[in-house]
Amino acid sequence: MQRPQTGTFNPRVWSRVCEWLAIVFVAGFFLSCGGGSGGGSGTASGSAAGGGTTSGGTTSGGSTSGGTTSGGTTSGGTTTGGGIGSTGSSSMVMGTTAYPTDVLMHHNDLARTGQMLAETTLTLANVNSASFGKVAFLAADGRVDAQPLFVTSLPIGGTSHDVVYVATEHDSVYAYDATTFAQLWKVSLVGSGETPSDDFSCPDFTPEIGITSTPVIDRNRGTNGVLYAVAMTKDSSGAYHHRLHALDLTTGADVLGGPTEIAATYPGNGAGSVNGLITFNPSSHTERAALTLVGGNIYMGWTSHCMSGAYTGWLMAYSADTLKQTSVLNITPNGSQGSIWMAGSGMASDGTSIYVVDGNGTFGTTLNAQGFPIDGDFGNSLMKLSSGNLQVTDYFAMDNVVAEANADNDFGSGGVMLLPDQTTTGGVVKHLAVAAGKDNLIYVVDRDSMGKFSPTANNIWQVLTGTLAGGIWGSPAYYGGVVYYGGWNDNLKALPVSGAFLATTAASKSPTTFAYPGATPAVSANGTSNGIVWVAENGTTGALHAYNASNLGNELYNSNQAGARDQWGAGNKFITPMIARGKVYVGATNGVAVFGLL
Repeated sequence: MQRPQTGTFNPRVWSRVCEWLAIVFVAGFFLSCGGGSGGGSGTASGSAAGGGTTSGGTTSGGSTSGGTTSGGTTSGGTTTGGGIGSTGSSSMVMGTTAYPTDVLMHHNDLARTGQMLAETTLTLANVNSASFGKVAFLAADGRVDAQPLFVTSLPIGGTSHDVVYVATEHDSVYAYDATTFAQLWKVSLVGSGETPSDDFSCPDFTPEIGITSTPVIDRNRGTNGVLYAVAMTKDSSGAYHHRLHALDLTTGADVLGGPTEIAATYPGNGAGSVNGLITFNPSSHTERAALTLVGGNIYMGWTSHCMSGAYTGWLMAYSADTLKQTSVLNITPNGSQGSIWMAGSGMASDGTSIYVVDGNGTFGTTLNAQGFPIDGDFGNSLMKLSSGNLQVTDYFAMDNVVAEANADNDFGSGGVMLLPDQTTTGGVVKHLAVAAGKDNLIYVVDRDSMGKFSPTANNIWQVLTGTLAGGIWGSPAYYGGVVYYGGWNDNLKALPVSGAFLATTAASKSPTTFAYPGATPAVSANGTSNGIVWVAENGTTGALHAYNASNLGNELYNSNQAGARDQWGAGNKFITPMIARGKVYVGATNGVAVFGLL
């Protein structure tokens, strides 16, 4: 889709108009208009031109101003929200004004459905080894553990470009032209005298840790749009740093006064506390979960730095305008662990609340009158959080949560996905969320009443037992009334939703069984037609697979079918394919493999 050619068209003004119309006319929807201005300075190579803390749990610095989200249905060449289902009918607005072919966050939208519904080039007929294959490789200086992102028709130097953004564990960010594959710019987020962080011999992130979390893009903030990323570094004295950067989309320069050093404190007597206060330790934590942008705030969740040291579960919010910290929440303040990684998946949101699953850690089984742990420890649970000022407003923890946490049976090994509105056979509309972890079970919760904790029962909407053959280290996808899950040593499975319940037996499954860590699917379609499910396979030789979304037993393509022609080397764990404008992008150990029509 090309930018309209009308001489008076101003996309930034039009974006505000569309957002305002969405607010006025879409009852029950949530949307905040974007805002903010550029600033700061930065350096870039190639063709580019040149925190807040908390005290006693009360945040200081920063304020929210505007805010945008991404995804949605089309309206005159732009998107104005829309739903997360294939029909676009949902109670959730997913988006800032943007092109429907943009991919501005992990798994495409805030519901984390993995849908790209504006794909007009790739079809069930032409995705095969005769006409489809590897067309390029975007070289990079480190592992690409973050999902690549995509911006459509971005003016750079007077020329419109479709741009692919690539972040590496060497702390570099690249912008590539998606048509010519030329590098537009590259920046390093390593400070003077610093290096990317060492990996502590961590098998998941080796040989270094830099930018692990998938960035998030806001096209309407700053002068030219902004990419937000968190980079980890180590200085010459051995101290570790995490910094939030806001990069201009056209140059890579730091803007909005960034970068901001990540720091926080929170009241509690948990691991690493001193005199009733926990201080965030950069050496003990890594930003793994994809960044989330809701209501003018950037949300980040912290996992442990290779499972070592005294660590707890940190959630933080920073203003997208000022990069100042606006809120902090520790979810195991009087215990330990409980960190957030979700295999790199992002927190989900309906525009008002935020949903996150944390890993094994302390769960306080002594509850107050409202059913919440009196010590504030929510380890190994699925939480609903208020946006802005982070607080747990509802949650679900399984009846054997303590045993599962003690066994390292993380609920938070997988991400959470929000379903579009579902209607029961009795005509009741349900707002549901789906999550699964290491215990081979799929949990479906009612977002309006999540079930909390009981030692005798899981008081939630649905638990699927025996559906998965292995645990989940990733996220599901959704398309056309079907949830797709790919477990460890399991097939990719299609689970239709009917009467607000997921099918307990797969309607179809892939012929491929995926070894560790399983598969995180993504979907391309042209609305309700030409649905294709894409997954990346880990292993000594990585592979991209494409399946008919209507029947996963029909494999359309895999990158090993044409011998070495489409291969790119070893697979990369926890990778989600990204689809945009006729191409599929797969993060690799030294760049991004690009697939398209030959």
